[in-house]
Amino acid sequence: MLEEEYQLEYFKSQGFVRKVCTKCGSAFWTRDPSRETCGDAPCEPYAFIGNPVFQPHSLDEMREAFLSFFERHGHTRIERYPVVARWRDDIYLTIASIADFQPFVTSGLVPPPANPLTISQPCIRLNDLDSVGRSGRHLTLFEMMAHHAFNSPTEDIYWKDRAVEFCDQFFASIGADLKKITFKENPWIGGGNAGASVEVLIGGLEVATLVFMSLTREKNEQEPVMLEGEPYYPMKMRIVDTGYGLERITWASKGSPTVYDAVFPEMVSHLMHAAGLEHLLDNKEFTKILSLNAKFAGLMDISGPNLYQLRKKVAATIDVPLDKLDKMITPIEKIYAIADHTRCLAYMLGDCIVPSNVREGYLVRLVIRRTLRMMADLELKGSLADLVEMQMKIVGLDAFQQDVKVVRDILDREVEKYAATLARGARIVQRIARTYKKKSERIPLQEVVTLYDSHGIPPEMVKEIAAQEGAVVEIPDNFYSQIADLHSENHVEKEADPLAKYRERVAGLPATKKLYYDQPADVEFEAMVIDYFDGYAVLDQTLFYPEGGGQPFDTGTLVTVENMVRVEETIKLGEVILHKVQGGILKRGDRVKGIVDEERRWTLMRHHTATHIILHATKEVLGAHIHQAGAQKGIDTSRVDIRHFKHITPEELKRIEVRANQIVMENAPVYITWEDRTRAEQKYGFGLYQGGVPPGKLIRVVQVAGDVEACAGTHCRSTGEVGPIAILRVEHIQDGIERLEFSAGIAAIYAMQHVKELIAQSAEILSVQQENLPTSVTRFFTEWKEQRKDIERLQQKVVDLEAQQLEAEEIEGHRIVVKQVDLPPQELVALASRLAENGEVALLVGGNERVHAVMASPVPELNAIEVIRDVCAALGGKGGGKPQLAQGSGPEAGKIGEALTLGRSLIEAKLHS
Repeated sequence: MLEEEYQLEYFKSQGFVRKVCTKCGSAFWTRDPSRETCGDAPCEPYAFIGNPVFQPHSLDEMREAFLSFFERHGHTRIERYPVVARWRDDIYLTIASIADFQPFVTSGLVPPPANPLTISQPCIRLNDLDSVGRSGRHLTLFEMMAHHAFNSPTEDIYWKDRAVEFCDQFFASIGADLKKITFKENPWIGGGNAGASVEVLIGGLEVATLVFMSLTREKNEQEPVMLEGEPYYPMKMRIVDTGYGLERITWASKGSPTVYDAVFPEMVSHLMHAAGLEHLLDNKEFTKILSLNAKFAGLMDISGPNLYQLRKKVAATIDVPLDKLDKMITPIEKIYAIADHTRCLAYMLGDCIVPSNVREGYLVRLVIRRTLRMMADLELKGSLADLVEMQMKIVGLDAFQQDVKVVRDILDREVEKYAATLARGARIVQRIARTYKKKSERIPLQEVVTLYDSHGIPPEMVKEIAAQEGAVVEIPDNFYSQIADLHSENHVEKEADPLAKYRERVAGLPATKKLYYDQPADVEFEAMVIDYFDGYAVLDQTLFYPEGGGQPFDTGTLVTVENMVRVEETIKLGEVILHKVQGGILKRGDRVKGIVDEERRWTLMRHHTATHIILHATKEVLGAHIHQAGAQKGIDTSRVDIRHFKHITPEELKRIEVRANQIVMENAPVYITWEDRTRAEQKYGFGLYQGGVPPGKLIRVVQVAGDVEACAGTHCRSTGEVGPIAILRVEHIQDGIERLEFSAGIAAIYAMQHVKELIAQSAEILSVQQENLPTSVTRFFTEWKEQRKDIERLQQKVVDLEAQQLEAEEIEGHRIVVKQVDLPPQELVALASRLAENGEVALLVGGNERVHAVMASPVPELNAIEVIRDVCAALGGKGGGKPQLAQGSGPEAGKIGEALTLGRSLIEAKLHS
């Protein structure tokens, strides 16, 4: 970034000088000509610990001071966005205040909610997860206070000078000595954008960053600037993107040993007592060591893979024995981390994230399990649900969408799942450890990652069990940070586009007028063919809906003066709609009459509208966290997948179905409007994006009863047109996701009639009245189980009798039974197993139409699989199994004697060798 980018009039007018740090070589601006360092750690240690640089403020007081300051200076205060970035399809969590406005506002496509604006946005970054608690400054969740200005070619709000002036004025308003503040030049690159940037430093702590976003990777007609070997082009938008760390500024106002003492005073005190460490609170030596540790840990990169070496350096620097420092600091670091993690969980769960093995659900589970591990290490009294509820109450319950009772239920279930994972995981790790020990190899890190990703087994457990088994494994201290990095972004692989060759051809055609939006209940229209190629017709307007959003395409016919063709598929390429036709050829300029298959269209409309109704009913019954995870509309049935933390019970399913049908009977109108994206988000919230994030300045908003979504599908005009809704079944398809399969309208009638037929047929078979069917089935099932037990007892007697009658011969010192025994396969296996329990090798063959063979071997050197394969091959079939018990079959009953002779010779040969 060129030096002139930082030659601000404000710097000159205020007497700043530009200097180069003698330690790191970075350029910075200061009012103090004698200053030699940039003011950032590690170039200088924290100077504010025990010596605050701002007037003391609580977290709430500092937030209000910031927001009200910028309100007084012409900025509009806006409410925070959720910590789950539902308006983005590239990231899962809100990582910065500017993320609220990407990509549509920052690209200039849509206006911001206000301009200029100020916000205090809770952000979650898990890339430094392992540093939390250790460094004294890292947090998983932090509030980024910000003021943003979006300058466009038609509107100039303010730029660099005014942004730096605001920064100075704000810090002066909370008591800062402006002579101690430095502005360090640090060009910013990220997310396809770049710009000049200054880090604002005081007392060795970075308290704010001012980014002036002016460049983009997207090529345009402007001359590019080369940054890190890549070309960046001037943007039409110039964006003031600032970030002030609420927690850090509050910390610097209190001068406490760590940020955790400043931000979580109530929680840290509670956790110290719960862990039995309250005696340390009044220990002066502990307080002194804690302050020194935090001060000098800030000078080092504590986020790396080897904490031991860094701890060793800190111990030497503050002149405390390493073992004493480690013994004293490690428990308190876990206290700090739990305080941070539980607040992070309060926001994650309070903003309706559901734990699972994918997307944001994976990340919340990662934080939950890391917290549980540390709680177990400290033998902490109390539950995780209690701690998270405390954090929610400290923040304020009205700040969250989710009910605290649901949050507690989610956490209690996650604790149960984690306990089950640990119980199951021990055996898995033991097996892996023994395998690598045999090979005299270390357990590779990728194996540990797989154990965590696939089985939820924590690395600490792998290390403990590996040590018990004598295996070696090295786990980096930033393991959880690496895992979080792997799962923080949505890496979508682009699928092959089968119609790519047609995109260029249709690019020059006018957009197809979408009649299916204006006239959703119509099925006939007239149009003109404006292009025809390879069996695809492009019309100037159409009623045929193209596949999208989980809704299948319309089918039907196109009629001209000369012929009639069948529309087999409808596809959208950009704004042009293709009709794949069969049965004839169309020509450019042809006038056509289009006829949409009416029953198919109405069935799809009913099912799509019913999807919205069911989503709303499910949210009413199960809670605010319900969010669509996928949907597919069909003709006979449709399905919708929802994010939910437990299996839906039959009683809940009944309530959902009743509520859905109540909405139908209310015959509420379905409202469909095209709305400005920003206004729609502010009005309805980000529950709009149930089926993904549509592009564009305007979005199509569909309101069905209480459900409001951005949706491109066709819908009924009122809920009454949907007809009855029958929920056919619920299926647990993966952790955290439940699938509801349903039918609507005539399809629902057919589904209910089918169920009636099944009930009638079942009653007829049992010769009972339908109302007596449950009791009759119960009686028959109970009798069947009793009879099955009797049969098993008789089979066991048969096996016992056969075992007594069979005589064994001795071969190479082993008792061997090679016989034809005409028993069913199950009993044949039981007999062979019984003989093996008595120490005898058994090869038994029996059967009529298809011959079954089984071999049981209690002798380690005699592999049953090797024998049974050849025996079954002699019978014209195949066999397999385990070395101790193998079986198979073949069709050639006439070769039983030959097969037994072969088997006996194989056994003899193997025992002899």
